Amino acid sequence: MSHAMVDAATTPVGARIAIELHDVCVAYDRKPVLWDVDASLPAGQLIAIVGPNGGGKSTLLKSILGLVRIASGSISVFGKPVRDVRRLIGYVPQRESVDWDFPVNVADVVLMGRYGRLGWLRRPGREDRRIAAECLDMVGMTSFASRQIGQLSGGQQQRVFLARALAQESTLYLMDEPFAGVDAATEAAMVEVLRTLRNAGKTVIVVHHDLQSVQAYFDHVLLLNQRQIAAGPVREVFTSSNLQKTYGGRLTLMDEAAQALRLSDQPHGRPR
Repeated sequence: MSHAMVDAATTPVGARIAIELHDVCVAYDRKPVLWDVDASLPAGQLIAIVGPNGGGKSTLLKSILGLVRIASGSISVFGKPVRDVRRLIGYVPQRESVDWDFPVNVADVVLMGRYGRLGWLRRPGREDRRIAAECLDMVGMTSFASRQIGQLSGGQQQRVFLARALAQESTLYLMDEPFAGVDAATEAAMVEVLRTLRNAGKTVIVVHHDLQSVQAYFDHVLLLNQRQIAAGPVREVFTSSNLQKTYGGRLTLMDEAAQALRLSDQPHGRPR
């Protein structure tokens, strides 16, 4: 990542907390789907939101973005309402929520990440195209620049949407299951990009479903099953007791969690 990209959107001076969630509740058709979420998510870290399907992970992410209205409580981003800092936020949606038949090529999708900085009246210029090309290179997709987005594999599409988020030169990145349906090589490449962002002072929050990789990838975790179970540093919070509370009697998931915890006890520790 170039110095220009790293310096373009640094964390606000003195901000140690990226997102403050205070007693957040969300309801659909008056039915609560998320309640009692009360956590401070630290700036400059890789953060996982983990929990079972239907546990409210994507809903929480959309609430932070302001895409879903909260029924009660409050959410602040770098100490301000999200509407005041929206340009600091990059978003990678779930792959299933995107219309892949839309007639646009890879380069243009990544270039869309620049529009938030341009405003309505300006068109992307040479510098915008250079940054978009650099982001495409970061995710290893330069050779696909002219390919129609719907012709790519699932993993390739995820890489392109990560590149689009990078092109926003954001301070905070919110990603909804970016590793879903990707191969091991793509996942490894994407994790390296996320670590580069973290090391440059960015905050990355990821809805994540693979329990076995939580300790290897993330610094901080929020365990969620419609309500908040626990939140804090991975080494303190990602425990068998908290996982049992999060997943209940879902035995296959608990077996996976047990294996993840056994791996964490190995002496080589967690890669950075």
